[in-house]
Amino acid sequence: MAAAATSNICSGDRMKQVKDFDESKMGVKGLSDSGITTIPTIFLHPPETLRDLKSTSPTTAEIPVIDLSEVNSDTQRPRIVEEIREAAKTWGFFQVINHGVPVKVLDETISAIKAFHNQPREVKAKHYKREENHGVMYTSNNDLYRSEAACWHDSLQMWMSPQPPKADDIPEICRRQVVEWDAHATKVAENVMELLSLGLGLEAGKFKTLTFCDSRALVGHIYPPCPQPDLTMGITSHTDPGIITVLLQNQVQGLQVKHGDQWVDVKPLPGGLIINIGDFLQIVSNGEYKSVQHRVLANASKEQRISIVIFFNLLKWRERGTYGPLPELLTPEKPAVYREFTVQEFHENFYTKGLDSKSLIEKIKITI
Repeated sequence: MAAAATSNICSGDRMKQVKDFDESKMGVKGLSDSGITTIPTIFLHPPETLRDLKSTSPTTAEIPVIDLSEVNSDTQRPRIVEEIREAAKTWGFFQVINHGVPVKVLDETISAIKAFHNQPREVKAKHYKREENHGVMYTSNNDLYRSEAACWHDSLQMWMSPQPPKADDIPEICRRQVVEWDAHATKVAENVMELLSLGLGLEAGKFKTLTFCDSRALVGHIYPPCPQPDLTMGITSHTDPGIITVLLQNQVQGLQVKHGDQWVDVKPLPGGLIINIGDFLQIVSNGEYKSVQHRVLANASKEQRISIVIFFNLLKWRERGTYGPLPELLTPEKPAVYREFTVQEFHENFYTKGLDSKSLIEKIKITI
């Protein structure tokens, strides 16, 4: 059945199904709430993806957990720098605790994003559109028209910098919490970037000078219960394109990280934040830090999964409009492993296709 349905969504009428779903503005939340027992064919993923889900072996491995409570201690800071460096190099993902953000702020942010998604369709529909690179956008599947199969999630996306949205454009039900969370998460990101910079042997403020925190997109996802979670995905396997990502989530699991040849379940710690390395940081660190594949399984539980991510990206490109490995990191013994690339290449690589893994990195890798 799955194979036949997959063949069907690859045929000519897939676009009509996609368009009908998109124009309904109901999202997967609306589908889930309607009580359907069979997911629409546009959500069915190819057999190779589904086989990979079923072949996942149980593992006791977990992403590193790093305690930042003593980050300002002269004696403990070097140890934390080394922990961050090692995690970014070997896992590309880590969880930080005691990061300075009050638990109340975390809980209120999750509740506010959940409240937005739980509003009636006609209320949310006022924000429904597809303008990915600016402003405020509520939608289902950013890459709906570019991907081979849709995924089981909806999103509220807001570009917080360099051009913050007008206050009235942010849905009132989550407006205060979103603005407050952006400020807190940016502070966490700046602190982590200082540690990552030190881990490369650079000065603590190097990444801030390079505007690595100054372009930010905040996305509040909902993964509603799915009636056939073994036939679709929450989000397909991909790497993030930017510098780093800060993730806040509720206690419903679903995120998996590729480590070696195994998929590892990420177990959210109460009060913890997930940090992961993006493709851009892998490139500018000349491969010292690694972006890694990650995915979200379709939600098999009865409880909604909520996650709020902020993607931190470079704002100011060099005057010549290109970027590549930082010159300070290059030596005769460690030459550049990536060529320089343009801002146009960076944006076109993301906005002209569905989510994927390291495609820009593969394009600019220098082969000897």
